[in-house]
Order: sequence, then C-alpha cells, then structure tokens
Amino acid sequence: MKILIFGPKARYDLYLPEFVRDLPVELVFSGTRQSTLQAAEENPDAEVIFADAITHVGREIMDKLPQLKLIHSEGVAFNAIDVAAARERGVFVCNNKGCNAMSVAEHTVMLMLMALRRGVTGHAAVKAGEQIQFKERFMVSNSPELGEQTVGIIGLGDIGTATARLLRPFGCQLYYYSAHRRPPETETELGITYLPLKELAARCDILSLHCAVNEETTHMVNETLLSCVKPGAILVNTARGQLTDNQAVRRALMEGTLGGIAIDTFDPEPTPANHPLVDLPPEIADRAVYSPHLGGITGGVFRRAHRNMWSSVRLLLEGQKPKFIVNGL
Repeated sequence: MKILIFGPKARYDLYLPEFVRDLPVELVFSGTRQSTLQAAEENPDAEVIFADAITHVGREIMDKLPQLKLIHSEGVAFNAIDVAAARERGVFVCNNKGCNAMSVAEHTVMLMLMALRRGVTGHAAVKAGEQIQFKERFMVSNSPELGEQTVGIIGLGDIGTATARLLRPFGCQLYYYSAHRRPPETETELGITYLPLKELAARCDILSLHCAVNEETTHMVNETLLSCVKPGAILVNTARGQLTDNQAVRRALMEGTLGGIAIDTFDPEPTPANHPLVDLPPEIADRAVYSPHLGGITGGVFRRAHRNMWSSVRLLLEGQKPKFIVNGL
C-alpha cells in the first residue's frame, strides 16, 4: 500500500510506531519544492494520504488518485480537506479526535495567564533593565487573578472540556456555548453553565474559542458579536483563525471594546508580519499575546496522533473501517 505524505519526513521518522515496520506499506513524501498536486500526479497508485491539518487536499488532488481509500489529517482539524468530494468518491476522511485536547488546554490557560499578567511585556521590561519601573506600573493596574475571572468557553468538545477541567481549580466561574447543549450531569461535573452566545459574550471576562471551522462558525467573532462583549474582555483563540473576522477584532481592540487578545491560530497561516492582528499601533501592541500555533504541538500529541493514523492504515489492510471517520462513510 502506497502512502502519500504531505509533511516532513523527519517528523514521521521520529514518531513512527514500532508496529508500522511490519506493515506492507511504501511511504512517499511530498518534497518542499513539490506541490501537493504534482506529488499526486507522480504517485497515481497512492491509496492513502496523510496531510498536515493546514494542508489543502481538494478535489483536484483526489482526481489524480483513482485508488485512494483514505485521507487522514495529522491533527484534529480537517477543514482543509474537501470532505464532500471525498465522500462522493467513497474515500474515508479521518482525524485524530481528542489527541491534542490536554496540550491545547494547557496552552490556552498559559495564554490567559500571560494576557492577565503581562507575560510578554514584563519579560521585555526585565531584559531592557526596566524591571522596577514595570513593576511599579503593574501594581497600580488592578490586574486580576485568573480565579477572579468569568470565563466563557465557546465550543465544548474535547479541547473545550479539557480547558474547563483545568480552569475549575483556579476558581473561575465557567460558562459555555455550544451548538448542542451538554447533558446536565456533564455540566455539573465540569462546574459549567450553558448560555446563549451573545449572553455569554456580555457576561464573561475571558472568551476562549474552541470550535471547529464550518459554515456556521466561520467569522463567528464578528462585529455583531463583538458589540455584545463585556468591555475590556480578553479574546483567546487556540482553535482556528477562521473563527474571527480579523478587521472586526482589530477595531474592537483599538476602540477598547476588547481589553486584549491572546492568539495561537491565525488566518492566514503562514502569518505575515503585516497581519491586522499583529501589525498593531504601538499604543495597543502590548495588549496582544501571540504564539506560533503551538497549542497542539507536543511529543505526546504527535505520538498519539501517529499511532492513531497508522492504526487506521492497519485496519484498512485488514479490510476494516478506520476510526474517527468525519465524512459520514
């Protein structure tokens, strides 16, 4: 079985499960100077695609691979894969559901703390020899503790749930919005209360995004929603950049509607230096915290993800359906 991989060989070598060495598979890596379409054209007998979660796998690629049986995201997200086209062709699309939940949840809490405690600007002040001056300013800023914050979790899937579990011991008051309300016993276990989206935005000090990207959620954080937020709220995004209207978020930050942003995921990626949420005026630049899409990047995540991906290949070879199918086959 030929497997076409849209990702670096070094990563796959590092996280290759031991049992793969016994599987009858041939691995072909798309080179850095080679387009994914060209790789597909040169490997028409490929039966499986492994793709980085932000790599586009569209209809045009599938058309070049008549024997294709499976497209597997290397991550949890699968919005870069044309799931409808795959379904038409009877090709399974799978993801690594839940493999990064705790890692992203940890990263989310870190960004919240950095935004509240001025982690980036404090670091810069110490390096510039301005430790005391920064400390004096901070002491009169009335900076809150995380446990004093009301946190709204938007999207209560695996990552949103893990985030709620981590936040509860801090003492935060927790609310959530999700397209489907969770059972009462789940809400009780997590210590979390459901609110409609606009009401949640108006009540919470921190808004944390954990939704998948689809037609309903694309640009869900837009001018309309931002007009409802509690003044000075902090927006945290460790989900996907497509959830936010970049210009609307920029205006809300400049006008003071948002007190800060803490962002791990951007639209687009790679993120240019002149991105509207990065290239901010000096007077508000210190209210933004960034990380380069590292929320789900830990050794543990990749070990779990690659074991799941190769287990799906093994299941195919055994004539069975893979796990975590997301296109309804």
